[in-house]
Amino acid sequence: MAYYNTNSRSPPPLQHPVPTHPAYIPEPPSTPMSPQGYQRYSSTPPVQPQAYGQPAPSQGHPSHVSPSYGAPGSAYQPMSHASPPHPSHPSQMNPNGPVDFSNWGIDNATAAFGMQLGQSAVAAGQEYVQKNLGGFIPVSVLKHHFNVSNSYVIKKLRLLLFPWRHRPWSRRVVRLENGQSEWSSPREDINSPDLYIPLMALVTYILLAALYSGLNSRFHPEILGVTASKALAVVLLDFVFVKAGCYLLNIPGGLSSQVLDVLAYDGYKFVGVIITLIAGLLGFGRTLYMLVFVYTFLSTAFFLLRSLRSMVLPDASATAAAVNPSQRSRRITFLFLVAVSQIVYMGVLVRV
Repeated sequence: MAYYNTNSRSPPPLQHPVPTHPAYIPEPPSTPMSPQGYQRYSSTPPVQPQAYGQPAPSQGHPSHVSPSYGAPGSAYQPMSHASPPHPSHPSQMNPNGPVDFSNWGIDNATAAFGMQLGQSAVAAGQEYVQKNLGGFIPVSVLKHHFNVSNSYVIKKLRLLLFPWRHRPWSRRVVRLENGQSEWSSPREDINSPDLYIPLMALVTYILLAALYSGLNSRFHPEILGVTASKALAVVLLDFVFVKAGCYLLNIPGGLSSQVLDVLAYDGYKFVGVIITLIAGLLGFGRTLYMLVFVYTFLSTAFFLLRSLRSMVLPDASATAAAVNPSQRSRRITFLFLVAVSQIVYMGVLVRV
């Protein structure tokens, strides 16, 4: 027979642990405002300024407590239309003040060093160009040939296409305060050569040749380089021919000014070439295309014949030594050769 110990006590009942929340949650580290104006909030975002006419929240309820999710009247409100916070930094309020690069994560000292390094590189490049090219072609002379206006460009293009009744062809001379004289700028004298129209005509010719090849299903990226090389080779060949003739005929003139003047006169032929290519693109026919080419050649040749005359046959008052009849005859022949040779250059350029 079994005996039970009446003095033994039963074990206590099992109790499940009650979950408790910590009394304090540490705040995450604050993040700086991004340059776009957005801000990542921590657990307690700052109070947004109240719009005009809206009632302020009561003091008894915190403004950052939002209604429970799913409660009636608690619809989702997108934040895309909310105005970004206004910048409070003085450099952002003042557009003329120094730029604060700290908003982009760049140290101001590093940014200042980079800007100073860039300015030094630009200054070194300008000094290199002035040192190596300034002795051959001064920058002041180069700026002189780009001093043009809209009215000058329109009148010059009209002169290149219709030079038959233009008078006079002599260039204007400006007296400086120190007693010296120089040629007037293209803006003030239509007879003065410029480099703006030849440069723009060269670029237009390259693009028009690429368009012409594309319409004929022959376009390739190499056409741009081939066309540019051909155009520069024609200009260089014409330049060498003119300068060699001036040297052999002992034609005086400043080296730097004559170089740019001859380059400008050599580049004017691209205007007639562009007109001829446009006539071919419009499909006027072979006969009309040839008539346009002949007309542009004659206008270019006549323009060069009258414009280069002041350089090849200067006035007696402008030269120290008079030109004898034999020299004058040779120079006139050279002028006609320069004018007639344009048909060869333009014939090569129109073949795209």
